[in-house]
Amino acid sequence: MIKFQNLTKIYNTQAGKIVALSNINLEIGKGELVSVVGKSGAGKSTLVKIFTREEKPSKGGIFFNDINICELKGKKLQEMRRKIGVVHQDYKLLCDKNVEENLCYIMQVVGVGDEAIAKDVKKVLEIVGIENRACHFPHELSGGEKQRLAIARALIHRPEVIVADEPTGNLDVYNSYEVVSLFKKINEMGTTILLLTHDKEAVDYLQKRVITLDQGKIIGDDKKGRFIL
Repeated sequence: MIKFQNLTKIYNTQAGKIVALSNINLEIGKGELVSVVGKSGAGKSTLVKIFTREEKPSKGGIFFNDINICELKGKKLQEMRRKIGVVHQDYKLLCDKNVEENLCYIMQVVGVGDEAIAKDVKKVLEIVGIENRACHFPHELSGGEKQRLAIARALIHRPEVIVADEPTGNLDVYNSYEVVSLFKKINEMGTTILLLTHDKEAVDYLQKRVITLDQGKIIGDDKKGRFIL
């Protein structure tokens, strides 16, 4: 489903060249839940930025359903992005809209009808467990509830893949467990999950595939791994 092929990213800075990713070769199958772990600076966030086309690689490509997303432009790029839901550590919620409106807006942008929006928003809020907070604004939510809303926003357009970049980074132990359990639930419903994290407890709890990055290189790929750094 997803294939990283000879993926390399080099940044040119005043201090010289920084190799963020070096010749990454990796395949992720449909329906997998994969944790990508590594210390700060290992290359996790760069991997996300290239996969979501915030940045382009210096070399290599990423094939999503056999299409090199690094070469897509315009309409085809937008169509691809709708197949990928992204969950950020800092939530990226619309602060002037309540929980329900945050989800409705995403669907309105892509032209979904009102009846379908109402049905899907209700369903997704139930999945993430904040249906009773539909009329609340982001500043009225706890950290765990904000992250659940961020997950709902990523899930609302029924993506094939959800990429989560340090989703438990701002949460306490209890809320981290709840959020990771939610990702596991969504994965069991058929969505492929790519979880980039330094949360040892979350990775060990999942007991799923673990890919370990260090200085931009893959140093471990375990089918039922644990956090080893």
